[in-house]
Amino acid sequence: MSEQRRDRFVVGTGRCGSTLLSKMLACNREVLSLFEFFSGLDQFFRFRTDPVPGAELAGRLEEDHPMLTMVLKRGYEVPEVAYPFGKARLQRSDPIPWTLAIAVARVSDEPDALFAEMIAVAREQPTQVLASHHRQLLDWLSERTGKTLWIERSGSSMDYAADLKAFFPGARFVHIHRDGRETALSMREYAVLRLAVPVMYGMLGPVEYSHDGLVAFERENTAAIDETLASRPPVELYGRYWSDQVERGLDVLERLDPADVMEVRFEELVTEPRPILAAMAAFFEMPGPETGWIEDACGLVKGLPPGRVAKLSEDEQDRLTDACQRSMSRLGQAL
Repeated sequence: MSEQRRDRFVVGTGRCGSTLLSKMLACNREVLSLFEFFSGLDQFFRFRTDPVPGAELAGRLEEDHPMLTMVLKRGYEVPEVAYPFGKARLQRSDPIPWTLAIAVARVSDEPDALFAEMIAVAREQPTQVLASHHRQLLDWLSERTGKTLWIERSGSSMDYAADLKAFFPGARFVHIHRDGRETALSMREYAVLRLAVPVMYGMLGPVEYSHDGLVAFERENTAAIDETLASRPPVELYGRYWSDQVERGLDVLERLDPADVMEVRFEELVTEPRPILAAMAAFFEMPGPETGWIEDACGLVKGLPPGRVAKLSEDEQDRLTDACQRSMSRLGQAL
């Protein structure tokens, strides 16, 4: 990495408020605020360390994420998906590449065309390590959309903070987090995670969480998928998932230079957004409040969402708190 370069990431767990923060950062016209670039790539591929041909990267980017496909075709909403089904090439029932559905569709009025360009660029890249592939592709997308810098944000990125650190040495990280219990309950209400978390923790049997593994899982477990999406799995399962993610991520972030990590509480972001965004602009070395973008970003804030924890039974509250306790303590969150 050159001395002038600064890679930038927003990391967090799912449902922690990072989507709102991404939208706020996108108010700065110089910034490509990129949603979910890494989270949709096959987890066994996205941070491989051996050299990879450009054609293989292009093929992986063109794959759908089977978990997203399972949910969309059953009629469930996924708010992050911005692709205009019915008005563009694909329908909701079609397998759609995650990057097209979320990342590209949020930065272009013609997502199919821009995605095709991106795939062509990826395919033409030489055989090289994925760290170089990723950086070149993100730089291209930033330039192609008329931006001067990019900030990538993926839900559940605390899971692979170690890989981001290894692939992007010298990067800076904003870590956004929200009350663990409220985050876990929000996860359970979010269709993709309502299904994905039980799958990841083996509640629907052994499943390899790869593209091919998930395709095989759906083929053999249609009824179980339908039942899980229509149910409310145990609250503590989502508390455990949240806590596991936070612990893995903090084990990485706490070892970085403190100058390269900024902690942001979601509850403070939605109550006092101006000073936080001004501090973030300085931290990320991006155009600051004089551009007016911060006022636009503050206009996106709708206040703190209604709490869910108090609506649980006493037993559920206890089980959820027990599952979240260790990571809430590390984050300094009140129990």
